[in-house]
Amino acid sequence: MKDYKVDKAKFSASFCQEVHQVVCDIPVGKVSTYGEIAALLGVPQCSRMVGRALKQVPEGISVPCHRVVNASGRLVPGWTEQKQLLLKEGISFKQNGCVDLKKHLWNYSASE
Repeated sequence: MKDYKVDKAKFSASFCQEVHQVVCDIPVGKVSTYGEIAALLGVPQCSRMVGRALKQVPEGISVPCHRVVNASGRLVPGWTEQKQLLLKEGISFKQNGCVDLKKHLWNYSASE
């Protein structure tokens, strides 16, 4: 998570669009992590940049951001609707409140 060493200027709108596209590919009932998405895009050290891209989804674009959690399965702090959206999709949670990644982590390579 050392994306502070990356030239953030190169993460233009095209990077955000790539992040949005990957997130749109996550199937209902599955989740991914910021780090997994960053690795998939070839910049594994940029998980925080993925989070920033998801925070800045333009109006009129539907991106299922609720399907992205941190590496432990923890939800976005302060976003109370995220858990409800995931529960509606059949996502289960462990006792500590984190998504059960063993059951619900999206395997991108298996879906190709």
